[in-house]
Amino acid sequence: MMDNSTILIFTMTDYAFMKNYKHGLFAVFFLLYFTTIVLNSLLITVIHQNKELHQPMNVFTCMLSINELYGNSALLPAVMALLISQTYEITVKWCKAQVYFLHSYAIAEFCILAVMGYDRYAAICYPLHYHSIMSNSKTGTLVALTALYPFIVFGCFYSLTLQLSICGTRVPKLYCVNMELVKNSCSNASYISIMGLVLIFFTVVPQVLMIIFSYARIARVCQKLSRQSQRNALKTCIPHVLSLLNYTIGACFEIIQTRFNMSHVSMDVRIFMSLYFVVIPAIFNPVMYGLGTQAVRVHILKLFVRYKILPTNLVSDK
Repeated sequence: MMDNSTILIFTMTDYAFMKNYKHGLFAVFFLLYFTTIVLNSLLITVIHQNKELHQPMNVFTCMLSINELYGNSALLPAVMALLISQTYEITVKWCKAQVYFLHSYAIAEFCILAVMGYDRYAAICYPLHYHSIMSNSKTGTLVALTALYPFIVFGCFYSLTLQLSICGTRVPKLYCVNMELVKNSCSNASYISIMGLVLIFFTVVPQVLMIIFSYARIARVCQKLSRQSQRNALKTCIPHVLSLLNYTIGACFEIIQTRFNMSHVSMDVRIFMSLYFVVIPAIFNPVMYGLGTQAVRVHILKLFVRYKILPTNLVSDK
């Protein structure tokens, strides 16, 4: 058996298929990364600077934007660097670090969306008691748990992968994921697949149950409301539901890519499926929660007016 330090470099083989149009893709990825930074930083700044926006849902929205910046920074700069390289090689150490970053991002994203669903449940089902239910202390506790839970839970699982000796040198993806490290190990590591099911239980099942519970109660309460109240409740839930569906689609794309042979699928489709779960939510979510939420939208317009980006007559609090 080879020592774990023997293999120092992985070759990311998918990049060889993009060499003929790598400069165009580099420009696209750079634009996507720049857009992600601008949109999410803008949303964080606006919410942070305006105390009237310091509501629990907006706090969780900030967490979502911070997580988008975290995940994209772990992915797109590395993708762009590999795209214009000649050898498409990545060090094993960076590959292992990228695995931790991307998996913890994915778990954190789902945790935040689950907590946001609980917030909508409290706001719609108990509007008169919302501020006592979502008190500052409870919001702070949820923020702390959501921030720490993904990194601790995945870190415990990932410690098993880090103990594997690496013998393989090829990763047929645009970035590193845990399964590729397992496939490149020197020995049979089937027990990690079993532990992966345990990880899924702790990182998916509780969040799914929370979301199902929240929306089941919301649906039950809405049946007793007037048509106008139902529309208002639905309006507050639409951004969260769309964000949840959008991320779920991306997660399914990644699972399909990792678990099944996709060699029969065109490279363009594989690139899209590979990057969807990180890139698309990072652009979709700040637009949805920034432009789709009136209070936030008004403050964004005010910020643009303040710096003379937009004319004054475009701002309205209505």
